[in-house]
Amino acid sequence: MAELRVLLAEDHYLVREGTRQLLEASGEISVVAAVGTADELLDAARRLRPDVVVTDIRMPGSAELVRAGMEGIDAAHRIRATSRDIGIVVLSQFSDAMFALDLFRDGTEGRAYLLKDRVGDIDELLGAIRSVAAGGSVIDPKVVEGLLARREVRDGPPPADLTPRELDVLREMAHGLSNGGIARTLHLSISAIEKHVNSIFLKLALENSPDTHRRVAAVIAYLGPR
Repeated sequence: MAELRVLLAEDHYLVREGTRQLLEASGEISVVAAVGTADELLDAARRLRPDVVVTDIRMPGSAELVRAGMEGIDAAHRIRATSRDIGIVVLSQFSDAMFALDLFRDGTEGRAYLLKDRVGDIDELLGAIRSVAAGGSVIDPKVVEGLLARREVRDGPPPADLTPRELDVLREMAHGLSNGGIARTLHLSISAIEKHVNSIFLKLALENSPDTHRRVAAVIAYLGPR
């Protein structure tokens, strides 16, 4: 399998170099550049056309270019606006679901939101990189739990009439489990899970489109702001 070309953006030198070494030691990744500001990230993405950008959520950047504290996400939106084939992995210290929803506001394809402690688990990080490179999407399980907590206390009727079992399936789906994995976790047959998943997609009006990763889109549609 060909190495994926990754552009890494992180303003802390030791974290940036440590992450670069972890990625390259995997044998799956070629880090084409490692930069420390949002402006350098945008410039390198334009020049180098990497397969995937891995960026910290917060970096120095021009005041007129990005919002303070959201530089990585703003840069991600700008990159995706002109280069939809570049996957984005945002690494964040914030488990607040609103930051993840900001990343996914224009769609879920080719985007991932992971907490920074996932960097220590190279398999988690590599999995997210591979997923966004293929057009998929990933959302950190801890963020999903935050979304679920927000949803449970939010007033007003739900956007769709999901059953308790469908909500169980949605939770496991958001954690990245396949239908087989969900079946084992919930002690149901795979065919039963497939029916629940299709029902979730139907109720949330998520069409089978190549531009939408429906499993994460379902989480955003149900748990995100109305």
